[in-house]
Amino acid sequence: MTTVEAGERVVRIERDGEIAIARLHRPDRLNAFNQQMRDELLAAFDSFDADDSVRAVVLTGSGRAYCAGADLATGADVFVAEAESGAIPPDVGGEVALRLYRSHKPIIAAINGPAVGVGVTSTLPADIRIASETARFGFVFTRRGLVPEACSSWFLPRIVGIDTALEWTIGGRMVPVEEAAERGLVREVVPVDRVLPRAIELARSLVAGTSPVSVALTRQLLWRMLGADGPEVAHRAESMGIYHRARGVDVREGVGAFLDKRSPDFPDAVSDGLPELFD
Repeated sequence: MTTVEAGERVVRIERDGEIAIARLHRPDRLNAFNQQMRDELLAAFDSFDADDSVRAVVLTGSGRAYCAGADLATGADVFVAEAESGAIPPDVGGEVALRLYRSHKPIIAAINGPAVGVGVTSTLPADIRIASETARFGFVFTRRGLVPEACSSWFLPRIVGIDTALEWTIGGRMVPVEEAAERGLVREVVPVDRVLPRAIELARSLVAGTSPVSVALTRQLLWRMLGADGPEVAHRAESMGIYHRARGVDVREGVGAFLDKRSPDFPDAVSDGLPELFD
């Protein structure tokens, strides 16, 4: 594994072959979220989507926490943002969540320790979350006089169900990792020293032998259809996907590899652009 960015950055980027690792790196502050972290996460995911050698992304944290939430060192003013031209400023956690949602690469969250506030809500657009035995989760917004952010009022009920989402966000208590696994927030609970290796293993299993473009489009289809009005919307989008993919070289390579009993080598690249599947 190689580190390709360091210095004073608060998001460290590493590579394990075709897997990119974005590591939240403010261990002295339990990786608390700030504006710099927001900026670097957005830039990182832009770079991942532009780099065809990156097939999947793993998110994790440095030290004993994943992310302690917003950095409260400056007090309550950290949440104050001035409206410009009468427009309400966007929630910065939501900007990160939306960027993950729009990712062209699968995302695995390797939650190595406690994840609180934006530290947990920003992982909800990940495709799979695994957690260490030391992890806990806190949707603590009502205990700070706030409301849920990072688009979590959309994501969380779809992941754990509306009753659990209401319980966790209204009460704002810390959720033990066992309960998080039981209710579907995390896929697996593993020893802390296995969180990152297991996440890389899962990420690799998603992309081995698969078409990068088909993976990106499939991810779009499944996330977007969570808000569809009915199956007819899915039928239209899937029909568009089949139409475009069937005319490309990837499908010929995939079928040929199957018939030849060999591993496929898909030539289409995500960086060349994706067809539009939605009206």
